[in-house]
Amino acid sequence: MSALAGWRPAAITFDFWNTLAFEEIGALAARRHVAWLGLLEEAGIAVDPDQLWAAFGSAWEAHSAAWKDNRQYLADEAAAHALERLGVDVPDELATRLTATFAGAGEGFELRLTSGIEGCLRALAGAGVKLGIVCDVGFTAGVHLRAFLDRRGLLPLFDGWAFSDEVGVYKPAAGAFRHALEQLGGVPAEEAAHVGDLKRTDIAGARAFGMRAIRYVGVFDDADGDGPEGDLVLADHAELPTVLGLAA
Repeated sequence: MSALAGWRPAAITFDFWNTLAFEEIGALAARRHVAWLGLLEEAGIAVDPDQLWAAFGSAWEAHSAAWKDNRQYLADEAAAHALERLGVDVPDELATRLTATFAGAGEGFELRLTSGIEGCLRALAGAGVKLGIVCDVGFTAGVHLRAFLDRRGLLPLFDGWAFSDEVGVYKPAAGAFRHALEQLGGVPAEEAAHVGDLKRTDIAGARAFGMRAIRYVGVFDDADGDGPEGDLVLADHAELPTVLGLAA
């Protein structure tokens, strides 16, 4: 029997990437790649597509290192890194356009919802559980991620959120979880749970803050990740309301 069976949370927060939604592998990077090649060609600047991929890869490696150190590394910095790595001189106006295109790649982009998430969220909200989001955004701003949820009719189900580009910290920092629970009306950590896919950030961070932790493995299974296991491991969000006794 799950350690959460029969426990009634006041609030549950969700990670975004690979927990609420996911992209087809490489889709956003491909969108940036195509856009940059087009802008550079329009400006008469020849760039090897493979070299551009290498520049993007280097920017992602820099982001990953900063993320682990809990230093903010946003899309503008990544675009500047990629341009420097690419080694081409571009006018300031073009650099501004390239940066805006890189940062705005997620605008209007359609992701895929994870298995059972819509029914899960509606069941929890219908049972009076407050819902939040705690998200490390990567290169796609929180405003674009919220817009996706809004287009799918799910944003109104959430009572608050903490996106890393807006709160200035990544998980597992306590500030990320604290901000979300404050937005949910100051729910005490011991009355809340967090759902996410990564042991180092989601599970360890929630546990350290005093929350229950649930690991979602339906998109990515971080079984060998650095960190503790969740109080519950689930592959389909439809399981969660049932475990908590909150299914309709």
